[in-house]
Amino acid sequence: MSMLPIFLKLTGRRCLVVGAGKVALEKIGTLLKTGLSLTVIAPHARPEVRQLAGEGKLEWIPRGFELSDLDRRFLVIAATNSRSVNAAIYKGCVARNIICNSVDDIPNCDFYFGSVVSRGDLQIAISTAGESPALAQRLGCEIDQQLPQDLGPWLEDLGQLRRQVLQVHPPGEARRALLHQLAQRQVCESEHCPTRLLASLPLPAGGSAPQSPAPGAPSPDPCALRSSVPSDWSPESSGKVYLVGAGPGDPDLLTIKAARLIENAGVILHDDLVPQAILDHASPRAKIVNVGKRCGTRSITQDEINALLVKYARERWNVVRLKSGDPLIFGRAAEEISALNQAGIPCEIVPGITAAFAAAAAIQCSLTDRNRASNLIFSTGHHAQSHNRSPLPQLEDATRVVYMPGRDLTLLAAQWLDEGLPRDFPCVLISQAAQPDQEIRSTTLGSLGAMAAALAPSLLLAGWALEEVLGVHLSAHVGVNVAG
Repeated sequence: MSMLPIFLKLTGRRCLVVGAGKVALEKIGTLLKTGLSLTVIAPHARPEVRQLAGEGKLEWIPRGFELSDLDRRFLVIAATNSRSVNAAIYKGCVARNIICNSVDDIPNCDFYFGSVVSRGDLQIAISTAGESPALAQRLGCEIDQQLPQDLGPWLEDLGQLRRQVLQVHPPGEARRALLHQLAQRQVCESEHCPTRLLASLPLPAGGSAPQSPAPGAPSPDPCALRSSVPSDWSPESSGKVYLVGAGPGDPDLLTIKAARLIENAGVILHDDLVPQAILDHASPRAKIVNVGKRCGTRSITQDEINALLVKYARERWNVVRLKSGDPLIFGRAAEEISALNQAGIPCEIVPGITAAFAAAAAIQCSLTDRNRASNLIFSTGHHAQSHNRSPLPQLEDATRVVYMPGRDLTLLAAQWLDEGLPRDFPCVLISQAAQPDQEIRSTTLGSLGAMAAALAPSLLLAGWALEEVLGVHLSAHVGVNVAG
């Protein structure tokens, strides 16, 4: 079904609702917000409808419907408990070229009420063409939870700036680029607000911005769009860098804040382990740069990554540094935070689900089973092979989590055996945790060194907390791949 989503101005328009029961009351509440002139016709009315009539917010005519009631109406809602009456109302509207909605009666509708999420003048409406209003409501609730609460006041300020730009600057690509630029920025109340100053400064002579791409054409470089507006309007202003956890790779495991930042980022610098399914959440206009380092191969140094973060922030982009898992666990976040602080660039950290917890969830195991483990030890493959270990208690009460254990587990296994861990110490190697091609292999410490390399990213869990999992859940899969 092909439908046109539009937003109608109804202030002062004459609208009719036939019916005054519970269903009609829901529609009346929605319609009155638009400022239209509303008449309700029904022999009997709910107390709420009678109260609204008493307050002068609508006219209630206490009688049955007549076809002449449709005359000179702009919009009609049929909300009686009789399908035949509703059908007659719709037929009369068709004859008079009046748009009509017959509640819960798809064939007798010209339009449908959507689920609406609003922030001031900002409205997002969702329609399922009448197929499932419940789904539209569910999606509306999800969107409502993700939208910032201050969008309404921000939109009001943005509208004022837009009118200012249209009045001050002549039409052209430079003005268009400036309006797009303003839509990406915060607006404060101060008269020295950088965004307000940007709206009033002269545009560069001959400035231009790229046209919207043709279908199928590559998206333009966002830097090209930005190049047509002043870049030196405030030497103290800059963008902001967000160190964002991408989680283990499943887009459904992103936090709401992480998903919102990815969608709105101007620049994204991401690890090599961040899957395309998460990068697909980015705006088509975002500049996406892979700054990953895998398996000892370095196509870019950490100093170069730090320099890129500072560069893009100083160009007034909001930059998302997207890290696999949680940004503060083995992600070199400390070096990047230090570089940003030295450069005076504001930085915010958005936690993510670390791979250890995704791996534990994959095998349905509590890493801190109170009968077996009261500690967690997080390490990397490199540090896990260090010989500077303190003596182990007779019964290890920690679950060990080794990030990036490497392809050859022989040295790690030998080290742990030298530390005094028993050969039957339970171990689970999990690759691509929480992703569609997840792989789980279980073994014991005595056989760990002989285990074949796992596809990166992989993570090793080891500890007595896994004993029951290995004995019950995975006993039939020792050394065998288990799809997640």
